[in-house]
This record gives sequence, structure tokens and C-alpha cells, in this order.
Amino acid sequence: MFEHDLTLENAIRFSRFDETSFLSTISVHPFELEDYRWPTAEHYYQAHKFEGMSYVQEVLATTTGQEAFKCGNKRFKRKVAGWKDKRRVWMTRALYRITAEYPEIKQSLLDTNDALLIETSLYDHYWGVGRDQRGENTLGKVWMDIRQKVQSA
Repeated sequence: MFEHDLTLENAIRFSRFDETSFLSTISVHPFELEDYRWPTAEHYYQAHKFEGMSYVQEVLATTTGQEAFKCGNKRFKRKVAGWKDKRRVWMTRALYRITAEYPEIKQSLLDTNDALLIETSLYDHYWGVGRDQRGENTLGKVWMDIRQKVQSA
């Protein structure tokens, strides 16, 4: 009567904060963009959250993607205007640049074929799926968009 949906079962699950995963935003894959060398995608993303060059330097001074994340999540800082509308763009730029600079990342992404990519954060309903699995999975969607662009090139 009901067909079993294998989409979620066959999905590739990853964590944004697993530095060993090529899909992670904190994996160490330095890249050039906007006149800076960013240690991780997370550094680039967090540096765009707030106004001012001093903040960029503060983020670049952190040694890991986890530290960049913590630096960018200080509650007393006011984010740039329109941040919620821009955040996906900043993350896409960073991850696409990494894919362009690192052939092994590009190939690993292509090797996922057309599998659903799911960021498994229990607490982040925007970037991940959240505890109830009903989150937006934006990070997974960003990676799938990049994969589609690379496949069609």
C-alpha cells in the first residue's frame, strides 16, 4: 500500500563541525578569496557577519574553524544589515571556491552522485535538519547546488 522512501535512508549525512569530512565548513582547506587567504570556509563565513576590518583580522587570527565559529557567535555583536538574506551566499562562495581549488574535494563531491546530502546538526534548524529532522538543511542544499554546477560544467 505504501512505498518505502529510501531517499533519507540512502542520504549522505555529515556534520558541519567534523573537520575530517570534506563537506565540513571547518575542514582545513585554505583558499584565496577577496584578497585574503582563508584557513577554512567557516573563517570566511564568520568574517562577513559583522562590519569592519578589525573583525576580519580577529577571525583570521583564530587557528581553527571551531574558534572562528565561536568568534562569530558573540552575542554582543550586531550583525551586518540583511545578514539572514546574505548568509547562504557567503557560505556558497566559500565552499564553491574550495571545490574549485581542491580537485580531491571536487571529485569527492562528484562521487556522491545524486545522493541527498544532509547536515546532521541537532540544534541548527537553518544549516542542518535539527533534532526533529524538519530543519531546512541549507548546508546540504548548498553542497548539492555546487555539485549540480560542477556536474554541468
